[in-house]
Amino acid sequence: MNIKNIIEKKIAEIIHSLYQIGDVNIEVQQNKTDFEGDFTLVTFPLVKLLKKNPDLIAVELGDALSTQSDFVKSYKVVKGFLNLTIKNNFFLDNLHSVNENFDKIEDKDETVMVEYSSPNTNKPLHLGHIRNNLLGYSVAQILEEDGYNVIKTQIINDRGIHICKSMLAWEKAETQDTPYSTNIKGDKFVGDYYVAFDKAYKKEIVQLIEQGYDEDTAKKQAPIILEAQHMLLNWEKGDEKVRSLWSEMNGWVYEGFAETYQRLGVDFDQIQYESDTYLLGKNIIQEGLLKGVLYRKEDGSVWCDLSEEGLDHKLLLRADGTSVYMTQDLGTAVQRFNENNIQKLIYTVGNEQDYHFDVLIKILKKFGYSWAENLYHLSYGMVELPAGKMKSREGTVVDADDLMQEMYETAKDKAQELGKLENLSEGEKEKSYETVGLGALKYFMLKVDPKKKMLFNPAESIDFSGNTGPFIQYTYARIQSLLTKAAYHPTTVSAYEINPSEKELVMNLSNFKTVISKAAETLSPALVANYIYEVVKSYNSFYQNNPILSQDDENTKNFRLELSMLTGKTIKKGLKLLGIQTVNRM
Repeated sequence: MNIKNIIEKKIAEIIHSLYQIGDVNIEVQQNKTDFEGDFTLVTFPLVKLLKKNPDLIAVELGDALSTQSDFVKSYKVVKGFLNLTIKNNFFLDNLHSVNENFDKIEDKDETVMVEYSSPNTNKPLHLGHIRNNLLGYSVAQILEEDGYNVIKTQIINDRGIHICKSMLAWEKAETQDTPYSTNIKGDKFVGDYYVAFDKAYKKEIVQLIEQGYDEDTAKKQAPIILEAQHMLLNWEKGDEKVRSLWSEMNGWVYEGFAETYQRLGVDFDQIQYESDTYLLGKNIIQEGLLKGVLYRKEDGSVWCDLSEEGLDHKLLLRADGTSVYMTQDLGTAVQRFNENNIQKLIYTVGNEQDYHFDVLIKILKKFGYSWAENLYHLSYGMVELPAGKMKSREGTVVDADDLMQEMYETAKDKAQELGKLENLSEGEKEKSYETVGLGALKYFMLKVDPKKKMLFNPAESIDFSGNTGPFIQYTYARIQSLLTKAAYHPTTVSAYEINPSEKELVMNLSNFKTVISKAAETLSPALVANYIYEVVKSYNSFYQNNPILSQDDENTKNFRLELSMLTGKTIKKGLKLLGIQTVNRM
């Protein structure tokens, strides 16, 4: 428990004892170093309940805290505000306690499944996928640190019209080319044929419009889209030739994805494929028809009436018998709860799918699945660049691999410009460039509240000052250098007069587990990211105002080294929860 929570808990006990009231909104604020006292209690919420003067309430609470707690040194009342000065040893004991319990995790005996990535197999991963992967992976890490068992998963959209478009374009090219013969990464190779299909499709649409068709009809009647739809039907019928090409081209894509995931630093405990789950979805549709939860139209399509739930009618099966995304998601959700002992399922998917998941959850509830209450859509805003929103069909996508390489190159240029790595081996330099470049990318992505749309600026992200990954990594490296020079061995300091900047740092460090719990509750890595930044700012202020290695008093030196060591541990673990690595030299 952090210092603030301990104080709030004791104040709540005293309020209950003095006034026989409970469930009061207690607001304790941590003071800035230039304020009198360490914490301030705002008494105004109690005035209405007790019908007493706020100064009188503050005095009564101050007296009680002074006699009934072991941590209040003194208090002062200023216009209804109770300023508390905390005993020196309380900060020291808290620091030691935080250090001793740093790696302890209280098991919540609950399993959460986190889905993220879940790409289509017709193109490489792009900038939007990067935010998705980083967000999902970080949420999984945070939940695990907060005591949950976590299963990281993805459902690969390996079937449907999108992959048929790439397959058809490859067939029409009448080529024997493969990723291996062309030395092109598998997902990019298949993605190139998706772009080729789209170009051919647009060309046919123009030709049909010139022949007198309206645009909507032209889009539906273009020969190449009809061929792709026919290929999809053949796939669903199990056509051997179509299935063989589908399997081969998807295999190329998976190899490409694996390379991207490895460099990005994300992984999965389970992988599902829509080609396996869409039939289960169809079975659920039949069950829904029998139960009367769904209905069939005259054209053979199957729908769900959600008007009582405040929505409209939702298509679940097309007239030709092919499934839609909703069908597949129904099947996947059922399979996940059938095959895993999970209590919660989190979908990490962009906010353009808010309606889709609203519908999914309502349909599952309509079917009577009790676990439908425990589905959660972690909705996040789109990523944009200064040039505007990304598009994939036209070949103008911001490629994930290219972006990671650009971040590596930028970090390399920056390090060489500053001359920071001159004494390292080439291998150590390469590791540093990669760690700093990808750390900059990840931190910039994750420091923003997931719900907000964001503008990614590569140059700004790699700045060595301000709220950036490299600034935080640099502070960590500085601490490691300090501890190495001091040849520091953990020493517990029991008697030391702590100064204001040291107090502030101790209080910030004591908040770590509270921040993790809040981030787990809200599924927001931004809370962890911005907390680490606050710790780093607090440490740098402490570092600049308190000599350490040049300090003659051994007790003072050991305390400041202990504080530095715990700060380093906190930064490293905090960054790890964001999927970011550290280096000891930058």
